[in-house]
Amino acid sequence: MRALVWKRRGTVDWGRPLARLLVLALFFLGGVILGQVCSARVPDATGEELTRYLEGFLQVNGEGPGAVLAAAVLYFRYPLAAFLLGFASIGALLLPFVTGTFGFFLSFSVCCFTAAFGPEGVLLALAVFGLRCAVTLPGYFLLAVPAWEHSAALASLSFGRSRSPVVYGRAWWGRLAAVCVLLLAGMCAELMLSPRLVGLLAERLLAA
Repeated sequence: MRALVWKRRGTVDWGRPLARLLVLALFFLGGVILGQVCSARVPDATGEELTRYLEGFLQVNGEGPGAVLAAAVLYFRYPLAAFLLGFASIGALLLPFVTGTFGFFLSFSVCCFTAAFGPEGVLLALAVFGLRCAVTLPGYFLLAVPAWEHSAALASLSFGRSRSPVVYGRAWWGRLAAVCVLLLAGMCAELMLSPRLVGLLAERLLAA
């Protein structure tokens, strides 16, 4: 009987998850815009630093356990942060901040590449960030939206505004498993494909 009531409560209002998604998307967009503004103030020396980064990238070529660990951090850091904040009432405040931070650093990195290398930098940024964004962005919002709901419910419970327990059901854990599979698939694909593609574009840029 309790499971039936919980299921009904979880599917009554489809507008609320959509509203949370929209608010988080606005924070992400705000971070993207702020990243573009800040990248315009970066000194010209950044181009030299990116060139040295590409030279080091060509030497390492994305091999070894260090590359796997770095890729895992890049793929899992924001989605897992969103998921873990769903267990804390402070997540009601931190999740919008984390979402904006995600958008900021992504936008800042892409803009630095394009500003340093011109039109060729667009292709380079696409090779570096394209697959990662296609995987991590959906995975992040799939976890962040329900996590924000749970953290807000925990905050209401902490302040005595609600007495309803916060339930982490099968959908919660199933969503985490699905996102992890998606992230692992994207990470493996990047480790196999991106070093070659980025290497070809980087050699072309460094030779110019």
